[in-house]
Amino acid sequence: MNPGTNSIDLNVGWPLALVFALCGAGAVLGIFVSERRIPALLAWVGSLAALLALWVGGSVLWSGQTFQGELWTIQSVGTLRVSLDRLAALFLFVAAVVVLASSIFSASYLKRYSGQYSLKTFNAWYLLLFASMALILIANDVLLFLLAWEAMSILSYLLVNFEHERAESSRAGYLMLAMGEAGFMAVALVFLFLAVKAGTLEFPALKTAGASLGAAARWLVFLLTFFGFGVKAGLVPVNTWLPRAHPAPPANVSAILSGVILNLGLYGIIRVNLDLVPLTMIGAGVVVLVVGTISALVGILYATTENDLKAMLAHSSIENIGIVTAGLGAGLIFTAYGRPVLAGIAFIAAFYHMINHSMYKALLFLGAGTVDDRAGTRDLDKLGGLIRAMPWTAGAFLVGALAISALPPFNGFVSEWLTLQTMLRSAELPSTLVKIAFALCGAGLALTAALAVTCFVKAFAMGFLGMSRSEQAAQAVEAKTSSIAPMLLLAALCLLLGVLPTYVIPALNYELQPFVDASAADALVPPFFAANPTHDTLPPAFVADFHDLGAQVGQHVLPGRGLVVLHRGGAENPVVFAMSTSYMLVTLIGLLILTYVVIRVWLTRRRRLARRTCWDGGIRHLLPEMTYTATGFSNPVRVVFQAIFRPTIVEDTRETVAEHFRTAIRRQSEAVHIVDRLALRPARELSLAIARSLAQMHHGQLNAYVAYVLLALLVALFLNLLF
Repeated sequence: MNPGTNSIDLNVGWPLALVFALCGAGAVLGIFVSERRIPALLAWVGSLAALLALWVGGSVLWSGQTFQGELWTIQSVGTLRVSLDRLAALFLFVAAVVVLASSIFSASYLKRYSGQYSLKTFNAWYLLLFASMALILIANDVLLFLLAWEAMSILSYLLVNFEHERAESSRAGYLMLAMGEAGFMAVALVFLFLAVKAGTLEFPALKTAGASLGAAARWLVFLLTFFGFGVKAGLVPVNTWLPRAHPAPPANVSAILSGVILNLGLYGIIRVNLDLVPLTMIGAGVVVLVVGTISALVGILYATTENDLKAMLAHSSIENIGIVTAGLGAGLIFTAYGRPVLAGIAFIAAFYHMINHSMYKALLFLGAGTVDDRAGTRDLDKLGGLIRAMPWTAGAFLVGALAISALPPFNGFVSEWLTLQTMLRSAELPSTLVKIAFALCGAGLALTAALAVTCFVKAFAMGFLGMSRSEQAAQAVEAKTSSIAPMLLLAALCLLLGVLPTYVIPALNYELQPFVDASAADALVPPFFAANPTHDTLPPAFVADFHDLGAQVGQHVLPGRGLVVLHRGGAENPVVFAMSTSYMLVTLIGLLILTYVVIRVWLTRRRRLARRTCWDGGIRHLLPEMTYTATGFSNPVRVVFQAIFRPTIVEDTRETVAEHFRTAIRRQSEAVHIVDRLALRPARELSLAIARSLAQMHHGQLNAYVAYVLLALLVALFLNLLF
């Protein structure tokens, strides 16, 4: 890799090359290492590669300079180039965090597959997958990007199909690969179109050529790339593969699929539609907003009614990517209407939520894998009581559940709150129809947030609280340190990203400012701390009011602009929205301490603790079958949204005695996903109908075949004259 012209190239060029060298060397070395040492090898090599990628991504993010380099020259094609700007560096940084946690987790977790499946092949596919993901992010030309994308898709398929003896894993892998290839062809068609326009394969030239495209061509580029990359991002209606594929592989791979590869789908959408061919159409932004909202709502509905822990998390990934996409759509609409500050806020909310989702979803998948490994099942109806046997796993999973439920002071609250507040700013837009679209989507996202709380209350309560509902759950034991440590790392990041939004927002602002040509950080994080150079720009009366509320607490010990997220309006409405999870955390800790003191010191000071058998309604011993189950917990949601779920009844029988006494009712239903029912099945039936009609043309009559050729020739001549 040859260094480019920027000074940063000498600093990140060699560690970036070392990332790929480590992945390649680790894959090859695994062939010669004994099977029992593979988990340790993968953990060490994967962790080192991830740490180097963290350093590279952080260096580019911190410096703001773009790394550029060359790989090699291919005759008649040109030179393959690499580049790492701040946008790609952010995705690389997030990917490295998830891979680091997943690699450490693998040290003990992978031992469960020893003797059943080849860990040597797993080691190779895992490390090469990380290399392909990094290559996608540094690719600076069409050929290298598409080659890396195809490698990532194939390696993902191989890992999803790792447990190949299970039929569901093979079916999920093939479905993922087939739908991914369809999206790949749509994206390749767009890149080919842009390359022809530019006369080269390099992204900078494609960006120049994209500026001259007309409205129709921009719509074509948008639709093909949005749904082409949307397949990998898991957006409705091209997401039917995701709930099947993400639960199939080992948990460390599931964490990467949800925490990294879904982000790559978003990266493709952003790279094309914000950078190479920036969208200027309001309608395109509305499409993104609506599709994102529908994806979020559909994803959380199916997650709430799912009892398989990993399948529930897979559906939840659709929900969270939908929220990110809705934020991107809002930003595109604000950009088209000439509201750069609001667009910047919407984009920050979207990127913030993308980062948050990667952290807590990786944490939850690792937690689900630990539960499956130690309790022998992922079925919430068969779990329960794990908090006593697995307290560290339960604590980490609880943090992830609180974060994904958007409860303060964790990270999910900040990004979802900011997304919903951004939706309300649509009141400033002139179009009534767009305002209605924002209102409906805002209501949909609010409902999504409420259902997410229901979903993860069920997940934690039915999995970790109460009594064990199966023998396997009753015999569960805590995981090893190498499994617990990465979960605690991700849990700590969920807390830090939640309580320090005033430091995260300015960092994201640097990535997004070139796309909106405005500073959203100035509009969201006022410089309340007097030590900040821009503190004097705030009106004195404004500062005085918030000084009385404590907005400057901590200014003598903390750097930065302040600890309050606040959007300032005009003179009539100086504060549009405001919050501070930093001060909120201190308040919550104080309330918890106060509650503990009041109960322990005052209310129960003179009372003695007596332990006796609980009264269970006269029943001598409460059996696990008598306790509340995950199915019963989610049944109200299933009933209320019956019009969406609409399961197919495959058996409905009743047995009676003497036609009066009913002895048994058997009803078995088969769930049919709404996307399959409304989109894929009609498309399949239409395709089969067309195929059957075309098959009737093959009747063996030569004169008819000559007529077909003549008709095709006439149509081609007519189109040539017309265009």
